[in-house]
Amino acid sequence: MSPELKLPWKIRVLQSTLSFAMNISRRSDGTVNRRLINLFGIKSSPSETPINGVKSFDITVDSSRNLWFRLYTPAPTTTETSLPIIIYFHGGGFAFMAANSKTYDEFCQKLAREIPSIVVSVNYRLSPEHKYPCQYEDGFDVLKFIDEAKFEEFPQNANMKHCFLAGDSAGANLAHHVALKACDYKFLQLQVIGIISLQPFFGGEERTESEIKLVGVLPLSVELTDWMWKAFLPEGSDRDHAAANVFGSNSVDISGMKFPATIMFVGGFDPLQNWQKKYYEWLKRSGKEVYLIEYPNAFHTFYWFPELPESSLMIKEVKEFMQKQSCN
Repeated sequence: MSPELKLPWKIRVLQSTLSFAMNISRRSDGTVNRRLINLFGIKSSPSETPINGVKSFDITVDSSRNLWFRLYTPAPTTTETSLPIIIYFHGGGFAFMAANSKTYDEFCQKLAREIPSIVVSVNYRLSPEHKYPCQYEDGFDVLKFIDEAKFEEFPQNANMKHCFLAGDSAGANLAHHVALKACDYKFLQLQVIGIISLQPFFGGEERTESEIKLVGVLPLSVELTDWMWKAFLPEGSDRDHAAANVFGSNSVDISGMKFPATIMFVGGFDPLQNWQKKYYEWLKRSGKEVYLIEYPNAFHTFYWFPELPESSLMIKEVKEFMQKQSCN
């Protein structure tokens, strides 16, 4: 029997709705009913007028593939106050959600306001319409776009030398793989100095203890995550593909790379937690700087809910991590 986590009714309703929406919109042929899933997905518009001290703009990178990002700037800011940059990749199993989803809009506002920081929330292509490696290419192209400063809206006080890649779930997987690409690229200005990894989505053919034990814990199920990997990975691949099992036999050796320091958050009620801990151990074995923060009562997507104590604790840990890396 799965352990039970007692949560406020509002959070339980939102979790159930999210799980229901993802499951009902998945067709038997492996495609997604976008019209149906969009009925559940509340979107937020950018606001040049500050909302809770943060203003936002949408910037197009490549209209042909609907690649854009939402830029969040804490206001007011002065050009004398240098701010770090967080390039954020949303979760959703590579197949769901968007940069303008209400939950991510509010979360990125919070990062911009409370760190404080300049936040770039990337709207990348989704699977199964666009499989691996489209999402990684989109994410890396945004880094190059920012590095080349091709737009006027970017704040003058953004510190290009203090850039952090961040993401949750599939977005944290994306942050890892974009960081790999960045290790082999010579930027003009941008310097990636850290990764903020919220409950990253990794996997493999093996069934872990947490996947077996936490059956029925919302919003994720093993059946759903298996479907997500199949929708994302190349045809004929299994979950030991290097995109999913980054520490498996097919993985990239990062021991000789200048891979950024990483802070990773794990929840005790997340079925993915064993994979996340494998990632932590692999980074350590590879000689990389990595910090593991565990919240025993946290479920997948806990950071969406500011009323939970773990959400505030996470922001505090992220802020301290960023300050430490910026001083190195």
